[in-house]
Amino acid sequence: MMDLVIIGAGPIGLACGIEAKKRGLSYTIIDKGCLVNSVYNYPFNMTFFSTSDKLEIGDVPFISHGSKPNRVEALEYYRRVTEKWDLDVKLYERVEKVVPGEKSHQVVTEFDTYHTKNVILATGFYDLPFMMNIEGENLAKVKHYYDEPHPYFRQDIVVVGAANSAVDVALETWRKGARVTMVVREEGILPNVKYWVRPDIENRIEEGSIKAYFNSEIEKIEEKFVHIKTPQGNIKLKNDFVLAMTGYKPDFDFMKSMGIKFRDDEFHTPYYDENSNQTDVPGIYLAGVACGGLRTNKWFIENSRVHAPLILNDIERRNA
Repeated sequence: MMDLVIIGAGPIGLACGIEAKKRGLSYTIIDKGCLVNSVYNYPFNMTFFSTSDKLEIGDVPFISHGSKPNRVEALEYYRRVTEKWDLDVKLYERVEKVVPGEKSHQVVTEFDTYHTKNVILATGFYDLPFMMNIEGENLAKVKHYYDEPHPYFRQDIVVVGAANSAVDVALETWRKGARVTMVVREEGILPNVKYWVRPDIENRIEEGSIKAYFNSEIEKIEEKFVHIKTPQGNIKLKNDFVLAMTGYKPDFDFMKSMGIKFRDDEFHTPYYDENSNQTDVPGIYLAGVACGGLRTNKWFIENSRVHAPLILNDIERRNA
């Protein structure tokens, strides 16, 4: 039986593995996708909000060419960290369930069963988009993830949402030759949009380069059209692609399946001890974004790095 199984090979999962290795504990890191899978699935040309030093883990310097690193540099950096620490990482191995026990837990994957004293959930939130739950959402033209603008050149696209990701997608695809319409449930661009981007999107909307329907929502999607409900009435709009930048959420069902309880608040925040990050299930911990529930903008790499030593300190204390 090992001391620790870490579910999620993102930056915070890797940081937890490094802390376990520093302390001589037996561990493994398991992920259903590739190394730092969420970072890999970011848009190709994405640049981080944070400077490179705030993304560092394991005392490995992160040197980037610009003031803020991009996706490619981050992938290279976390590969280098994994090699430097020779981390035990099992990739493309989906965890099917965690079965808690009094003295140990079982982590059951599609390939194996691991017996461990402790489990850390560092699963992030990027794998489960909020669905619109409308007719036609399953069509191939509907995308909940954005990679690059080239496929949308001279295409009629609808961007759903008004937060940072939707604004970035609308501006980038428009600049690369797409005909862009935004559909926004709220009355305007959201207040948390980056301050240096807000004037850009608002000016493009005001001049008519990007069409925007506020207080509106898509009711139905067809192969060549979308039906939009607006305050001025329903409209049928010619359309080639729908980019639904509606946000993402943690896997609450997975967490509930192992007995983790949640607060009765609007953010569906899981119970955990902020002094140790242990949930109400002994030996099961949360690290990173999973701690915030639906507040996926509360925890980032730069402020979640402290979770790794916090959790491992508690594990050592409990194992003593």
